[in-house]
Amino acid sequence: MPKSKILVFVVTYNSSFRLGLILKKLKTLRRKIKFDILISDDCSTDNTKYYFPKNNSGYILKINKRNLGYGGNVKKCLNFAIKKGYSHSLMVHGDNQYDCRYLEKFYKHMLLNNADAVTGTRMKNLNNALIGKMPIYKILGNLILTRVFNLAFKTNFTDAHNGFWLYNLSALKKINLKKIDNNFNFDNQLRIKLIKAKKKIVEFPIKTYYRNEKSSFHLIYAIKFIIDILKFK
Repeated sequence: MPKSKILVFVVTYNSSFRLGLILKKLKTLRRKIKFDILISDDCSTDNTKYYFPKNNSGYILKINKRNLGYGGNVKKCLNFAIKKGYSHSLMVHGDNQYDCRYLEKFYKHMLLNNADAVTGTRMKNLNNALIGKMPIYKILGNLILTRVFNLAFKTNFTDAHNGFWLYNLSALKKINLKKIDNNFNFDNQLRIKLIKAKKKIVEFPIKTYYRNEKSSFHLIYAIKFIIDILKFK
């Protein structure tokens, strides 16, 4: 890999043992790639703290004084990465749904396509989504809302609802993160901001793993997603 300064940040909230699984993967990955690891915990109320690294050597651990929300926590990590002079940053969710070991493939894909951001897609291969136990209602919702997004912004994404991103941080320096949602619509709003700023986003096929999820949350997300499209178009 070309010389870069990469930060992998893990956003956690009640992640419990899953954080331990992620850190184990990152430890193995570090044998191949040089990068720093930031763990940003958003005031977990469960036993997540027991899975924080026992030895902070090689890790940056930050525990928020108050709950910032998903988007607020991501903003804090991105601002930290920019301030500390990192060139690229991979966002990893603490629920272990997205496999952090895609870092090398994401990075190579970014360089190959001269892109400003790489995001995962679960929808290029629907079999992977089904194998990963992605709920059928979520597959259908994703297909419909992604189609609406593409029509609104004249794009051709296959998965406009993915939270797995590698950023070239130079592309974010002129984007006002403060004006983006502090909750779960952060990723969608930042995607729109990047498109409006003429930044290049490319997708890379990924596998994911789902557990039991509440459909009511996704209905609220879908409504806010449509509002974002109308608001920012």
